[in-house]
Amino acid sequence: MSSRSRWAGAHAADFDRRAARWIRRAAAAVTTYYGRFPIARARLAMSVYEGRGIGGGRVVVTDRATIHIAVGRYSEAEDFDRDWRLTHEMVHLAFPRVDERHHWIEEGLATYVEPVARAQSGWLAPEDVYAEWLDRMPLGQPEAGDLGLDRTHTWARTYWGGGLFLLAADVEIRVRTGNRRGLQDALRGVVAGGGSIARVWPLARAFDLADGATGVRVLTEAYASAATRPIPVDLDRLWRRLGLRRAGDRVLLDPAPAPTALRRAIVEPRSDRRAGG
Repeated sequence: MSSRSRWAGAHAADFDRRAARWIRRAAAAVTTYYGRFPIARARLAMSVYEGRGIGGGRVVVTDRATIHIAVGRYSEAEDFDRDWRLTHEMVHLAFPRVDERHHWIEEGLATYVEPVARAQSGWLAPEDVYAEWLDRMPLGQPEAGDLGLDRTHTWARTYWGGGLFLLAADVEIRVRTGNRRGLQDALRGVVAGGGSIARVWPLARAFDLADGATGVRVLTEAYASAATRPIPVDLDRLWRRLGLRRAGDRVLLDPAPAPTALRRAIVEPRSDRRAGG
């Protein structure tokens, strides 16, 4: 065997090992967040290209849900460790397909839940989640000419508008329930009720299950308000509730008990005692 062949074999073995670990970590993050993997059977189709890094991904549903994702042949361990895309696509498995006008909830969920799930599983530092909220959530605010989430299909409103809707809903659920329930309970309720990407549902059915799991109708009420009207989120109030602010490149955390308990309840792993839903 030539030295080139030996190198190729060793590299292929390293690639396989890194890719397998990456897949397990993404699945573990989603399982941690939902309490179980959200769908009984799914397929992962990984295409390998000549390059480095994790490329785009998507989920297609035929005989079963299939995640398609591209991976560079020369990806190093840090490329897999930094990746968020596979977890994002796996989150899509945990919500039913809805009418195209509600695409913002599908992408918003994957955008919001992905870093939280990775933080809860120990893959991502909570401070990185807070930094992303502060930096990226403002992109989801309505701009001039906005017609509401159901009728404004820009990239920012679809991904970050959906994500901002869900962050605000998560905080509101926790405030109304004394921090005993949150969006995680709501989404576990959808999965427990049979909701997954294998199903096609009206959005109202998913929200009914979600609100039933928390005991407050935050999602239904927020949707009724923002579906066809440009309703901005009061970010100053939201950041105060969470005890978050920027000081240059630093994220400062309010040490007061109420905001500390709220933000920790979102990003830290849950005990079985609190799991609910």
